[in-house]
Amino acid sequence: MGDELTPREKCHLITRNLQEVLGEDKLMTILKERDLKVYWGTATTGKPHVAYFVPMSKIADFLKAGCEVTILFADLHAYLDNMKAPWELLELRTQYYETVIKAMLESIGVPLDKLKFIRGTDYQLSKEYTLDVYRLSSLVTQHDAKKAGAEVVKQVEHPLLSGLLYPGLQALDEEYLKVDAQFGGVDQRKIFTFAEKYLPSLGYTKRLHLMNPMVPGLTGTKMSSSEEESKIDLLDRKEDVKKKLKKAFCEPGNVENNGILSFIKHVLFPLKSEFVILRDTKWGGNKTYTTYEELEKDFATEVVHPGDLKSSVEVALNKLLDPIREKFNTPELKKLTSTAYPDPSKSKASVKNSTKNSNPEDVVPSQLDIRVGKVISVEKHPDADSLYLEKIDVGESEPRTVISGLVQFVPKEQLQDRMVVLLCNLKPQKMRGVESQGMLLCASSMGEPRRVEPLDPPAGSCPGEHVYVEGYESGQPDDELKPKKRVFEKLQADFRISEDFVAQWKQKNFMTRLGNVSCKTLKGGNIS
Repeated sequence: MGDELTPREKCHLITRNLQEVLGEDKLMTILKERDLKVYWGTATTGKPHVAYFVPMSKIADFLKAGCEVTILFADLHAYLDNMKAPWELLELRTQYYETVIKAMLESIGVPLDKLKFIRGTDYQLSKEYTLDVYRLSSLVTQHDAKKAGAEVVKQVEHPLLSGLLYPGLQALDEEYLKVDAQFGGVDQRKIFTFAEKYLPSLGYTKRLHLMNPMVPGLTGTKMSSSEEESKIDLLDRKEDVKKKLKKAFCEPGNVENNGILSFIKHVLFPLKSEFVILRDTKWGGNKTYTTYEELEKDFATEVVHPGDLKSSVEVALNKLLDPIREKFNTPELKKLTSTAYPDPSKSKASVKNSTKNSNPEDVVPSQLDIRVGKVISVEKHPDADSLYLEKIDVGESEPRTVISGLVQFVPKEQLQDRMVVLLCNLKPQKMRGVESQGMLLCASSMGEPRRVEPLDPPAGSCPGEHVYVEGYESGQPDDELKPKKRVFEKLQADFRISEDFVAQWKQKNFMTRLGNVSCKTLKGGNIS
């Protein structure tokens, strides 16, 4: 179809329903010479919901206009954004996104063979890209990086460096995907202007930026994966869709912040070029609208009732969702969904139930305050040749003094400046006159001669990072382990090093946000 359109007609299709276009004059120049190359990226974080039909509908417009369209599954961005996608779930969530986005496109009749699909890690780990990240980081101020990500990157009191890198990577994607334009929501505007400012500094061309409005959710605010009440999931059952639409904000005559009307405007009308209000004959019967403006006018003057609007959207939306539900109604995709997005209530319930066991002696790993530490100094204990006296930074105002019996197993120079794993809530006790404020956790061999080596936190770990057992990350550690309750001793009985050199409790991995705690050589060993 794109070949039959004039440049102006293509421009209309490309820009219709957009809130803003940066560089529209350049758009016409390109269209007079050739078709536009555009990409849309999505970070593989929370489950996509029905608002994702808005960019899908726009992608359909791009294809009708003859554009070359690339869809980027931004897996690395998902991790950089305050770890919205944990590293161990990243691949699964990317698989889920790729499957569900393709299912959405198919449900609205978009031919997949006209699209190019790519993952961020397919090229963002290359030497050239990495060097450009360093080049960009030498030009960008902290202020500009933080400002650029303010509407997109999760804002926290103590932001991670990863969140500051995020806008720069998104800017570089425009060059490495070799596109003319990037498409996204208007919440991306600061990242888009950041790209326009900094890409030319690297000798790269400034791109066009096409921005969709942010569609209100069911509560009248932005539809968000993290706000259950504001969204309809793509795999929600029909009865759940009905329930959520029934509760949706849709005040009679009010067209502002109306998520129902916005969905009709930005998804249903562009796809079908009409919308049918379904209603009983006593209220005038069905009515077909061929322009959104006419429908909005009738709703504003209360000719169309909110109940009829909701029930009509329910029917149209379920027609879009049915093929997606059907596609995911297989054992393989059901398993993918549950593993990529484990139910947090179940893991919390299992932890809660285990702590409320009828046996008062039961203990759980979350009672242990285990942290990553860095050995600042190592020296022999002044009164014991077999003991080291270490100063270990665990993210507190002062390093902790720790006594360990590692002299005959680990040379002093191998401990100095080493990242270690420290149990921090044992009751402090004096060892040959010096108070020890923690226990250095080590792997040890089963046989003779006995071998011991400190556990290693994941690469890139920092002092003070929380170490937890998989499935018990949300528990609160005891302020101090009471010696009489023997909490550590009971848990330690099930500590092991796996055949893959990973530290485990009952075959569940010790972890930080960066990955697994491990040891170098002592597979099958104990931990003490």
